Amino acid sequence: MEENTKKSKRNLFAKPSTYIWIIILLLIISAAGSSFYVVDQTEQAVITRFGKYYQTVSPGLHYKLPFGIDKNYLVKVTIIQTEQFGFKTVKSGRNNEYKNNIASESTMLTGDLNIVDVEWTIQYRITDPVKWLFGVEEKENTIRDISRSVINTLVGDRAILDVMSSERSTIENQAVVMMNNNFNQFGLGITVQSVKLQNIIPPTGVQDAFEDVNKAVQDMNRFINEGKEAYNAQIPKAQGEADQQLQIAEGYAAERVNMAKGDVARFNSVYEEYKKSPVVTKERIYLEAMDEIFGSDKKPDLIDGQLDNILPVKNLTGGKND
Repeated sequence: MEENTKKSKRNLFAKPSTYIWIIILLLIISAAGSSFYVVDQTEQAVITRFGKYYQTVSPGLHYKLPFGIDKNYLVKVTIIQTEQFGFKTVKSGRNNEYKNNIASESTMLTGDLNIVDVEWTIQYRITDPVKWLFGVEEKENTIRDISRSVINTLVGDRAILDVMSSERSTIENQAVVMMNNNFNQFGLGITVQSVKLQNIIPPTGVQDAFEDVNKAVQDMNRFINEGKEAYNAQIPKAQGEADQQLQIAEGYAAERVNMAKGDVARFNSVYEEYKKSPVVTKERIYLEAMDEIFGSDKKPDLIDGQLDNILPVKNLTGGKND
């Protein structure tokens, strides 16, 4: 019985069709393993067919033609990537690492012929995975070279004091625009999000002097801000006091005008009565004046308040005064 079983197995492996089915099975397993791939949420996959770009797919599980007919390249398109500049480093060749070297990429010449060391960083994101994969061969070197060229140009157009103080933000903003223009022309497929100047170190031997100048600029800006605060505090107060004085003056003017109008109206009424009967009006005015003088508790200076009796100023009975 055992001999029959062994003979059947020998006969089975002796048939060419058996090896054909084994090969087919292996091909199916290999095809299944090389046909499916997963794209992460932070990535996009670029598919090539026979070495030529075919399509770009979004995150998820996808199928492609097996046996190298279709190839997928995963590219991180949502992650912000950073490049740092200003270290004394150069490319080291095969291992693609950076090592210390005498040459410094941070050393630059300013517009007023001063040497300054500038350290900066750029942050970028891959926006076109096809261009990123196939547009430029040495991507990192291209990014670093263009970034150095732009920063050198912007620093070289300005005096050292401007680079160290007032023009920092201007340099950063213009660098973003210029780098993006250059990267688009080269077809690199990236967009620079930000450029940040880190340390700006003045020439050796005069660093203390530049720090004093920088401190003086900071003090100047502080004094300007304090002056603006004092101005904003005093001007509204003075404006309010001025408005108050104007209102008081306007009220006084209105009062005096109304009093003058009242006096004029009173005079006109008396004058009208005087025209009708001048003698009676004179007597009435005279009596009112005497009543006002002698009827007041405070006698005028021309009257002696100690006298018990006084001579009449005018004889109201029609006789002559003694």
